[in-house]
Amino acid sequence: MSESGEAGRPAGGNGATAAGIALAQPLDPRAAAYLEGQTRLARLQSQNLIEQNEFEQSHLRWRRFNDQMGGALQMMLVAVGLLIVAAIAAALWDAAHDNGLVIEAFSVPPDLAAKGLTGEVVAGKVQDRLSAFQAQTVSSRASASYANNWGDDIKVQIPNTGVSIGEINRYLRGWLGHETRITGAIYRTPTGIAVLARAGADGSPIFTGSEADLDALIEKAAEHIYRSTQPYRYAIYLFDHQRYAEDRVVLQHIIATGSTIDRAWGYVGMASNAQANGDFIASAGWERKAIAVDPSLVLPRNNLANDDATLQHDEDAIADSRGAIEAAARGDSSMSETSLAHIGPGMRGQLDVLIGDFADALASARQILTLPDFNGSLENARQGVVQACGALYDAACTREAAAGFSASPDPLTLMSRNAARMLAAATTRHWGEALAFEPALHRTLRDGGAPTRFFATTVEGPFYALGAAHAGQLALAHRLIDATPADCVVCLRLHGDIAAVEHRWAAAAWWFARAAAAAPSSPYAYADWGEMLLRKGDFAGAIAQFDIANRKGPHFADPLELWGEALVASNRSDLALAKFEAAARTAPNWGRLHLKWGEALLWLGRRDEAKTQFARAATLDLTAQDARILKALLAKV
Repeated sequence: MSESGEAGRPAGGNGATAAGIALAQPLDPRAAAYLEGQTRLARLQSQNLIEQNEFEQSHLRWRRFNDQMGGALQMMLVAVGLLIVAAIAAALWDAAHDNGLVIEAFSVPPDLAAKGLTGEVVAGKVQDRLSAFQAQTVSSRASASYANNWGDDIKVQIPNTGVSIGEINRYLRGWLGHETRITGAIYRTPTGIAVLARAGADGSPIFTGSEADLDALIEKAAEHIYRSTQPYRYAIYLFDHQRYAEDRVVLQHIIATGSTIDRAWGYVGMASNAQANGDFIASAGWERKAIAVDPSLVLPRNNLANDDATLQHDEDAIADSRGAIEAAARGDSSMSETSLAHIGPGMRGQLDVLIGDFADALASARQILTLPDFNGSLENARQGVVQACGALYDAACTREAAAGFSASPDPLTLMSRNAARMLAAATTRHWGEALAFEPALHRTLRDGGAPTRFFATTVEGPFYALGAAHAGQLALAHRLIDATPADCVVCLRLHGDIAAVEHRWAAAAWWFARAAAAAPSSPYAYADWGEMLLRKGDFAGAIAQFDIANRKGPHFADPLELWGEALVASNRSDLALAKFEAAARTAPNWGRLHLKWGEALLWLGRRDEAKTQFARAATLDLTAQDARILKALLAKV
């Protein structure tokens, strides 16, 4: 059993038992010492590995920081390089696009320099004069459209010795740019002193005189520089100083030798010159030449429309105004933004006046008043507001606009304001008020030179004639109207109006027919013709003319109101109400309109509504005759 039991134990049982027995036995001292030494060695190696790991990590961190710093330094070097390249490129670009004017120190005699009149001082005087010329030159033309535009970039160059950033920059501008360089000298002559100044390689006249004349000689030299470097601006300068003959010479040279854009603007300048001499027909011709040279230009189209309106060539003015409006909408890079901004509303207002849309004309004038002033545009717009309010029969609006004028010492401005008031009074049939302005206004226009004399003939004179006719001054009326041109459309109309005042119906119809033929797109001749027939008692004929006028000018209140009057006179007050209502949408503050509207309602038996219209009329402007009519109608309510 025991043998069989030993035989049945697992084979590993003896080894485990042996190990347990061995461990339970005391170690040999040598073995124990060996094991302890191995243990210490293992601990030291472990500690060393830990310390070495910390060192390696620190080293790696330093290497990474070093690499980062090296990368950052490289990036900084690249950035500095890019900045240098960008600075060089900017300097090259700036130099290549430099169109400024550089005035070098003049050569002067030592005795003048000793007195303080050094070459730099003389150059500064020239700079001051050129800057003054620029400040006095106001043009619709954009600076960028000039072939040689130095604008306000005028500087005096003081020579330096050695090499500097300034010298390098100056060299680049001279090499790549388009600077205009002015050199000059002052020297003594046997009889006094001489001044010369040249732009680039151009020759220069020599201006001589006494030393006491030195400032005047410098002025002449500066003016010569301005003419040779900025011919178109110089022409404007001459025009603004009323040196018209010299202005024409410069403009003709520009037209003969300039680029396409310069030639076109040269013709625009010639047109202004012609206007200054009262020749608006010649002015229109020059504007047409400018358009032919460069059809994209806006200003000559605008000016042509103004010329034809001044000439009272209404049909041409309507077409020209529409063309100018379309051109302004397309834009024109050769015009200054300020000037171009005024043309759109300005031309719309003019077209509105030509076709009787005075409410829109008033809105256009008020739009201009929100813009920066340009060459008196705000004054003109305020006068336009006065006239538009008058044409809308809005007395409160007219008074408010007239009260908005600021004090002005300029006699031409005051004269224009009086002309605007006169036209407003004439439109509203206040003939006594209109005539109060007339004698002095007419005399001033007649004696003020060619341009104002022209206005006395074609604008103010015809209305003066009509006012005189209504005042019973028929001889004066005929003398004034007979002096007007045969192609003046408003003159033809007022010929007819004066004939109607005299009850010469056939003659009036003849004049209105001529006016309608001359301006078939305008509603005015037809409206006047209809009013004449209404006063004659031909109500059907009047209505036919008012219908035509309304189709020509659908926003023109006058033919609608008069059409209503003709219907009332024809015992069709029921149909008249729609005409009065339509007229009121455009001219809501017209006293006579509400008076006649109330009359139509009264005849229809609608007394309460009639009272409302009569009450409205009583608060508005009425002529003396209409006030009497209102009083009589109120007695019937």
